[in-house]
Amino acid sequence: MDVPLWLALTIVGALGVKLIRPPWWLVAVLLLGGYLLADSLLAPVIDTAVR
Repeated sequence: MDVPLWLALTIVGALGVKLIRPPWWLVAVLLLGGYLLADSLLAPVIDTAVR
């Protein structure tokens, strides 16, 4: 099952805010950083580490 990246980030962010209740700026920084990291040169390394 292929889930779009934006949908996965939205779900993870919503669950994190609901369960842990961190500040919104921290959630935004983590989500934006994860999105940018997914499009970086490190993406193949992260992909093999996750699989």
